[in-house]
Amino acid sequence: MLPVFILVSMIVLAASTVMAVFTNSFIIAVNLIDKAKSKNLSPSDLIVVTLCVSNIFFQLIMLVNDYMSFVCADIYFTDEFYLISTALLVLPIYCSFWFTVCLSLNYYLQIIIATHPFLIRLKLATPQLVPWLIMASVFISFATGLPLSWNFNQDSTYVNMSTNESASISVANLDAAYPVPSTLILCSIPLVLVGVANCLIIKSLVAHTYNSDRNGKGEPSAHAEGRVRAARTISCLLLLYICFYISEVLLFIETFPRSSPGFCTCLMIIYGYSPAQSIVLISGSPKLKQASLSLFHCVGGTSKGNPKTPTVLFIKLRMTKTVNLPAN
Repeated sequence: MLPVFILVSMIVLAASTVMAVFTNSFIIAVNLIDKAKSKNLSPSDLIVVTLCVSNIFFQLIMLVNDYMSFVCADIYFTDEFYLISTALLVLPIYCSFWFTVCLSLNYYLQIIIATHPFLIRLKLATPQLVPWLIMASVFISFATGLPLSWNFNQDSTYVNMSTNESASISVANLDAAYPVPSTLILCSIPLVLVGVANCLIIKSLVAHTYNSDRNGKGEPSAHAEGRVRAARTISCLLLLYICFYISEVLLFIETFPRSSPGFCTCLMIIYGYSPAQSIVLISGSPKLKQASLSLFHCVGGTSKGNPKTPTVLFIKLRMTKTVNLPAN
């Protein structure tokens, strides 16, 4: 029988994977439905869809990777499987980091009141710029992520889970020979860029919300509310990014003993990153929030066994024309 620690980790990972696949697929479906209705996807919607696809791949690959390391260690630690699984695990998450940068930049360009000619041209060119930013993010992730997968050491040791239980647990360790500039490009630079964009958005929020962005009644305008949503969304994404980044670093440098509370906490943060990010994206978008509320109301109405009365979509009226003939 597997140790309790591994069983709990597998259950949490399975639950987070189901949640991540559902929420990210929901976001993708809502935007694709809008696209099918001949509505063009906005730059932010395009970035969000790409980010959700990356999160789904990351969560599924992490599920297979960790389950194989827990259950089928003999296969997992073969050179071919370990290299492929590490590369597949690294690429989606670093793509996610750079897609978050793209989303932060797009939000900033949307909400700023540009006065400089360069910013004005950049803001007007955002729809054409975003696809190139997405492709550049993928290229940077592949160019710097693939060498990273070749510099991981396999570390498998038996540790005591309790007084009567022991098992082999593995955590990838980054080789010290891996170039420092590549590490900075992979992790630190996206984190700094998201932080800078968040600060600029908050600065714009403080500068304009209580002055020009108010209607005749003194209430915040729609533009001000959009600025607040953008600041809240990017702040939450930045917080998740920091937690994930710190957890990964702590695991790589083996700060905590395996199966210790600190180790478990870092592992749970990594497992919950994708579903938490999708929830933040849903709560920050009025369209996605409205669609999720409609879905919950629909599921809640059918589950109680009291379906709502069908709405009459149209009524066809048959009109009879009466003709009065003059009397002879």
